Amino acid sequence: MSEDILVLAYSGCDTCKKAQKWLEARGVSYRTRPIVDQPPTVSELLLWIALSGLSVRKWLNTSGQSYRALGKEKVDAASDSELVEWLAADGKLVKRPVLVTPTSVTVGFRPEAYEALFPAHG
Repeated sequence: MSEDILVLAYSGCDTCKKAQKWLEARGVSYRTRPIVDQPPTVSELLLWIALSGLSVRKWLNTSGQSYRALGKEKVDAASDSELVEWLAADGKLVKRPVLVTPTSVTVGFRPEAYEALFPAHG
């Protein structure tokens, strides 16, 4: 099971730590990939964005320095394909954590979304 679940996380991200603690507390095994050192590739993003059911804009970490450096106007003017290129080039631009399972992708951490994927037993 652990090989099927991937968490893209940043070690300095409190939300990522909360998500990982949540998974560990429920005995969900997963592998971690450092999102800054190994950001998602363009092909991964195209697949994962489709699986997430979200628009590419929902994948942007709008509270991060990378987003602020680009500026809202530049982001608003960008095409979806430009945004995918930027997300692949800069892991800090990606909203995190990114939880990848064989059938779904969840961006950010909301306990209720994780609960739906990994219901508590008993």
